[in-house]
Amino acid sequence: MNKSSLALAVAFGVLAQQAAAGGFIEDSKASLALRNFYINSDNREGTAAPSKQEEWGQGFLFNYASGYTEGTVGVGVDALGLLGVKLDSGKGTHFNPTSANYGGTVFPTDEDGRAKDDFGSLGVTGKLRFSKTEARLGTLLPKLPVVTYNDGRLLPQTFEGGQVTSSEIAGLTLVGGQLEHAKGRNSSDARGLSIAGANNARTGQFVNKFYFAGGDYKVSDNLLAQYYYGNLEDFYQQHFLGLTHNWALPVGALKSDLRYFYSDSDGKNASAAGRREGFRSAGNWAANDPDRFEVDNRAWSALFTYTLAGHAASLGYQQLSGDSAFPFLNQGDGATAYLITDRQIGKFASAGERTWVAEYGYDFAKVGLPGLKATATYLKGSHLETQGSDQGEWERDVRVDYVLQGGPLKGLGASWRNASLRSDAVRDQDENRLILSYTLTLL
Repeated sequence: MNKSSLALAVAFGVLAQQAAAGGFIEDSKASLALRNFYINSDNREGTAAPSKQEEWGQGFLFNYASGYTEGTVGVGVDALGLLGVKLDSGKGTHFNPTSANYGGTVFPTDEDGRAKDDFGSLGVTGKLRFSKTEARLGTLLPKLPVVTYNDGRLLPQTFEGGQVTSSEIAGLTLVGGQLEHAKGRNSSDARGLSIAGANNARTGQFVNKFYFAGGDYKVSDNLLAQYYYGNLEDFYQQHFLGLTHNWALPVGALKSDLRYFYSDSDGKNASAAGRREGFRSAGNWAANDPDRFEVDNRAWSALFTYTLAGHAASLGYQQLSGDSAFPFLNQGDGATAYLITDRQIGKFASAGERTWVAEYGYDFAKVGLPGLKATATYLKGSHLETQGSDQGEWERDVRVDYVLQGGPLKGLGASWRNASLRSDAVRDQDENRLILSYTLTLL
């Protein structure tokens, strides 16, 4: 029995005895989010296929969250139903002709190398609450420095596992848990966990234990300190330190975001024998280096954002050291790294990479156009380590969002996201995404 089924059985077993508990029903919430998603990725360099990937679909995201039963220990259950329907995707633009990969950029692949007509999943989460502590078991959408779910396509990535969150001490939130599987944003199947360098769909190595723990401490109203630990068994251990500060200036405000990661090998990745089995990291090593493919990375960054009226201007810098790329949960079907450089196309997370980030955003509500926002971002990476000369890359992103403020379709959102990547390390790429979104409140 998987964790979602076990969570459901436990939750309903207790609920059967407390069916009349008012909080469980009265505090329940349900919504249906509709997401229409189109993506066009144009690979601008070289003759290798694919020269273009293009897919379009309609997503349905049903989210139910119950309240808690009455009593010292409250019991509840959440559910997340996901369905993606193909509107357009040819075999050439889906591009997975031999079904060797998990799927295309949006949809999973059938046995003939074509996009499936639809895909989906149902995730259930049992939950317990005691005082200011909550335990959850089943489908999770973690948003932590050491593990963050990806929501960059038609449907979000989900994880399966357990998590405990406690806020018993004022100003301090503690979190801990374990993840076992992930469902990719283009998949209905739960798979094991891996990292770049070992996540090949056919020959890769995957494990079922990722441990995480840490906390957020509110030092003052304006200063937040964070520490988190993550351990993917047989791959890596990771420590994170973060500081976030908000400073109200006489004119405008300044936000400072400081991050530091220390990542090292664990288990089989720490041994030459284990790395020969495939427990490897991406990175840069000489062919005869005895530590080849071993996780070894430090990453620090600073991002400063100045806001005034509707304006927001950011400037940041990130530097990676060590022979491996930055390690994070990455099953090869779309993943998020908690880096200031994880943007629309690139992550700027190669071994030795140093990246400058500049961004400007404007909220047009300040000039009488509420709901309209625009952002432009530029990243410049250098010192990507290779056995030859160091390489470089840059990315430019533009994003425009609009949300209807009134009328029968109030809340309907439209988003255009355009990006260009030019790199010495990977193929040049131009990408456009068009997204329409609307949420129906059911409860």
